[in-house]
Amino acid sequence: MGSSWRWHLSRTMRLAMRWCRGPQRGGGCGGNRPWISGRCFEVFVCLVVLLTTSVVVIIYLFVLPTILSTYPLYMIVWHLCYGHWLLVMVVFHYYKATTTAAGSPPKEKTQIPVVSICKKCITPKPPRTHHCSICNQCVLKMDHHCPWLNNCVGHFNHRYFLSFCLYTTLGCVYCSISSKDMFLDAYNTIERYYQTPPPTEPYVESTAHKSIIFLWVLTSSVSVALGALSLWHMILISRGETSVERHINHKETRRLRDIGKVFKNPYHHGTMNNWKLLLGVEKRSHWFTRVLLPSSHPPNGDGILWEFSFSRRDPMAI
Repeated sequence: MGSSWRWHLSRTMRLAMRWCRGPQRGGGCGGNRPWISGRCFEVFVCLVVLLTTSVVVIIYLFVLPTILSTYPLYMIVWHLCYGHWLLVMVVFHYYKATTTAAGSPPKEKTQIPVVSICKKCITPKPPRTHHCSICNQCVLKMDHHCPWLNNCVGHFNHRYFLSFCLYTTLGCVYCSISSKDMFLDAYNTIERYYQTPPPTEPYVESTAHKSIIFLWVLTSSVSVALGALSLWHMILISRGETSVERHINHKETRRLRDIGKVFKNPYHHGTMNNWKLLLGVEKRSHWFTRVLLPSSHPPNGDGILWEFSFSRRDPMAI
């Protein structure tokens, strides 16, 4: 009885998520999909855009005037440069992460390396390829399906997703620290409203105080949540794994350990090399032009052929 209701619940959730996606256009994650294509997941994208816009508006209306009027010149220049650099990086990488297809195995090619046959697509699966039940399609080096992007995170947009998480975390930390003193003043002022009699305050100042409190609470919360997510993905990248492969490799490690063998990840080329492969860093100047500045360069490889860090004789997860 217990397994029966779990099966029905799982099936209902899969059908609901598939309905929320709406009709396929442009081949799902592997084709030229539109920015917002689902009926339900587009709400998450709109929420990200709305919250980001609200933070930027509050910064321009209330925080930036205070910085310009009270801070020394060198601090003003630093805030203007650093804040706008973070804004550009966040907007650029979010746009690229949502509009760039994660990639899918080419169906017209037959001479490609495969490790199995997808039971749902009934097509060959190259290494590191997994089926997305939401997009109903196999995705190259699939990490996960992100509702906040309304897109799969895979080979061709993994870098954009990670950069968006990192720069958004840095931006939220920056906003939270920059508005801390204003938040404390606004919080103390709001507390006086519960006194008898409440203080009389202009409407503009009251709106400013509420906006600052909203800004600080939002950016502080996102800093913690998104910072933890970013840290987890950074650990996976350092190990040469995706979220899906982490689960598979963990099971394979336990299985091989029980029979006296050691599992080795075939896609782990060393921490620094893993990061270079993901970020597309081929020479020293690329750390500036491709990491610290907006860049649309494609990832290394086509997502089908992968170099192994050791021979096939070693145990590996398929």
